[in-house]
Amino acid sequence: MPYVLLALAIASEVTATLSLRASEGFTKPVPSVVVAVGYLVSFFLMAKALTALNVGPVYAIWSALGTVGAFVGGALLFDEPVRPLGVAGAALVVVGVVVMSLGGGVRHG
Repeated sequence: MPYVLLALAIASEVTATLSLRASEGFTKPVPSVVVAVGYLVSFFLMAKALTALNVGPVYAIWSALGTVGAFVGGALLFDEPVRPLGVAGAALVVVGVVVMSLGGGVRHG
């Protein structure tokens, strides 16, 4: 169950981040509300996941998959450029999280 909460936290964070772009500097009300609610929901769900998981790897997973999700979402929704160096950077972020999780574990105890 904590991994489901973490996955939902990541999805909520990515939605909020993409809505931040869509809000055009908080000038559009609907995306602006999605930003605020999305981040609140994301932090709430991550806090619940942290009752069973270790903070370091969880935060690394949350931030890395959020970064990759925003990268992919920006390309798909806003036609942002996808360059080989950017893809390599995203892959390095994911590899780093995998190494960190393998080294420290994610469960309490």
